Amino acid sequence: MGLTAQQELFSIEASLPSNWQTQLLRRCARRNLDLEQELQSIGRPIDAFSYTNSLAADDLPVQYVTLDRFKRRRNGVPIVSLFSGCGGLDLGFEAAGFEQTASVEINELFCETLRLNRPKWKVVGPPDYEGNVSDRDQLVRDLKGVGVKLRFDGIFVGGPPCQPFSIAANQRFSKSGKNFKRIGYAHKTNGNLLHDYVHLITHFLPAAFLIENVPGLIDIDEGKQLELVLGKLRDAGYKVEPPLELNAACYGVPQQRTRLFIVGSRTARKFRRPRRFDSLVPCGAALTGVSAALPNHEFRNHRAESILRYMQLNFGERDHLGRVDRLDPRIPSKTVIAGGTKGGGRSHLHPHVPRTLTVRECARLQTFPDDFVFQGPAARQFTQVGNAVPPVLAAQLALAMYDSYFQPQ
Repeated sequence: MGLTAQQELFSIEASLPSNWQTQLLRRCARRNLDLEQELQSIGRPIDAFSYTNSLAADDLPVQYVTLDRFKRRRNGVPIVSLFSGCGGLDLGFEAAGFEQTASVEINELFCETLRLNRPKWKVVGPPDYEGNVSDRDQLVRDLKGVGVKLRFDGIFVGGPPCQPFSIAANQRFSKSGKNFKRIGYAHKTNGNLLHDYVHLITHFLPAAFLIENVPGLIDIDEGKQLELVLGKLRDAGYKVEPPLELNAACYGVPQQRTRLFIVGSRTARKFRRPRRFDSLVPCGAALTGVSAALPNHEFRNHRAESILRYMQLNFGERDHLGRVDRLDPRIPSKTVIAGGTKGGGRSHLHPHVPRTLTVRECARLQTFPDDFVFQGPAARQFTQVGNAVPPVLAAQLALAMYDSYFQPQ
């Protein structure tokens, strides 16, 4: 017979050294006290807690890579971003020197984030526009209204929502549920957005395009729909490169995050993919020196029972009750989780402090600049961060596309 929750808690307590941390946590657990209030009463922050098995948060041999490393002068090439979210792709292309013409996004909260951080950008989304890619005729009119011309001389970039094609998303569903086995293109809301995006490309005929998605896009329905999509692009005059499967960790991002990228252009020039980094950036480098004054850096109010469990974890180990993993500071983190658009993402556990990561710390793992502010409640901030393409990876793709297709020969 398994232990009850109360017996398990007493077992954990018995294995911990008796100090102010465990004394406080035990008292809060037994009396059902609010941990945050108790910490405030003794003048200690939640970051004063520590794991039983820990390492010093020393400097790591590989430094955190920021977007500043890829900043270039303006190159005069415009971009239109579809499914912009909070702007991961947009920020990368901006850093690489491209000029924003329009960012299309259907979620009003995500539009607020874009407008707050880039007030000069033209955001095609609520409340001024629908931002609905599936309403093809209306979006064509809206894009023309903000200056997007036929035979657009820049790049269209975007990643249609990937949940219907995602293996990771599928693992959240019950095997008896209707969403199990990745329904892909049959998904009523998101399954056909890739076709809608391709329709816009073949209508405006940009000089080049970038499609981002999960690797599962290749093998859903044995690749038949994807080949149909690529065939439409070839028929429109594009040279389409073989799909690229890139792990962001190989390109300076302190996170294991594998995504699929499809690139094409209306030229005969060959795409030269970004060069991999010589070494991986560990997540500890990203999570060091996060100032308490930074935006979106609010700590979750954990229950004392949760902290007691977390304190027992080793690097990389999972707390199965909370379904969270303690990160290992010496290697890239596990993938930052977005969660559903109606709920919110879950963060991993900090490698040095037994608590979940803040939105700002997740944004560090995604390589967003520290001054980029996410709008809305915390759950929706996590969703925005987790859905994004890491800007550092986006910048390298942008530079590769410029060098391949726009650099004078």
